[in-house]
Order: sequence, then C-alpha cells, then structure tokens
Amino acid sequence: MTFIAVRCPHCQSDQSVKRGKTARGTQRYLCQNTLCTKGSFLLDYCNRGCLPEVKHTIIDMSLNASGVRDTARSLHICPNTVLRELKKKEAVLESVNTAVLRTLNPAEVAWDIERAGEAEMDEMWSFVGNKGNPRWLYAIDHRTGKVLAYVFGRRKDDVFLQLKALLEPFGLTRYYTDHWGAYTRHLDPDMHSPGKQNTQKIERKHLTLRTRIKRLVRKTICFSKSIQMHDLVIGLFVNRYAFGRAV
Repeated sequence: MTFIAVRCPHCQSDQSVKRGKTARGTQRYLCQNTLCTKGSFLLDYCNRGCLPEVKHTIIDMSLNASGVRDTARSLHICPNTVLRELKKKEAVLESVNTAVLRTLNPAEVAWDIERAGEAEMDEMWSFVGNKGNPRWLYAIDHRTGKVLAYVFGRRKDDVFLQLKALLEPFGLTRYYTDHWGAYTRHLDPDMHSPGKQNTQKIERKHLTLRTRIKRLVRKTICFSKSIQMHDLVIGLFVNRYAFGRAV
C-alpha cells in the first residue's frame, strides 16, 4: 500500500483530512492547522485561477507593468479572475507605513525626529476613465527614501488635509514641497520649504511608479477604468515595495 503525503498548499501543513468531494467528483481536503487562513483545498484544480501559485502570479504581474488582460492572456485565465483576486487584497491595504511608526518608541523619539524629521511631499497626476476625471496620488517621502503615507483623491485642500492627519504621528519638523497653494495655506511657514531643489527623491519615486505600473504610464492607451482598481493596484505596490508588507 502506498501513502501520499497531503500538504496544504497555503500553509504547507500536513495536518489535513478528507472533506467530501466536489460536484465534479474531485476529493476535497480540510487543513486542521488553526493558523491556516484558507482551510479547505483541492490537490487537482480544474480551474487554473484557483491554483495558489497562479493567484500569487496575478499580484506579481499586476505590480510589474502588466494590465488585467495581459495577465489573463499570459496565465490562460479569465480577466474576471484577475479582477476578483486583486479586489480580495483591498481589505488588507494600509495608508501609513506602520513599520516605521513601530520603531518610534518613546525612548528614541527625540533622536529619530532629529535624524528623520524632514519629509518631501508631492502629488502625481493620473486619471480614471478619461482625463476629465483626474486622480492625484499624494505621497510623502522620507529623507531616507521611505514612503510614510499616501492618499488618493482630487487636487483639493481636503485631500491634502487627510494626508497631513496621517503624518501627525511621525512628528515631522520640516516639509519640502512644490509651490501648490494647499501647502502654503495649511503648513506652518516656519516648517515649510517650497521649491524643487529638495524634492528629487520623491520625483524619483514617481518615475518608478510610472515605470512599474502600466496604468500610470504617460502617452499610452493604458489607463484605469475604475477608481477602485486604480487605488487598489497602486496601494498594493506601495504596501509591498515601500512599506515592506507581505500582501
């Protein structure tokens, strides 16, 4: 008699038991690992879109200059499968770099502020559907190159105020920006230094985004058709590569 070890494809645990069969007659298994986030799984999926490795590839391709239909064609799956998998990530995204905040313990706050109290602030233009519906990406870039927070919205004061509120826990003492009026209206003049000479790093971040994410490339027919997908894909990129989160 031959025994085949059954491992959960999500957590790699071997604590699995049979859990009936699907309508097609395929054996279903249940992972008994309490830390596993999925639970039920199959060893042989008829639909390629259900394979764990395909789901990971969908996210990776979306963050590396591939559109929804590019990903669907390359992986031989339906475009709706790509959209569904991306939308599942929306609930876990964060707008603030909590990894940096966790390092600011009370004993080191004064030293951290002295070392890293300056930030660059800029907005990057994009649009959803057509150019009459612009979508501005507000990003804060730390002096060391770390992104601290981001907000999506129109180029209006209320959106900037949302970003400013997200930045308060960082204890910033200096803001480097361009000459947009919202910065002048809502930032203390003693803490504000307008001018392009100190915003090179955040401009470099914008260029990286436009290079890595297809929907942000200028002078192309590629663009986001919905606000949800626009914000989701860019948020995924920032959370994974700027915040260092496993999303």
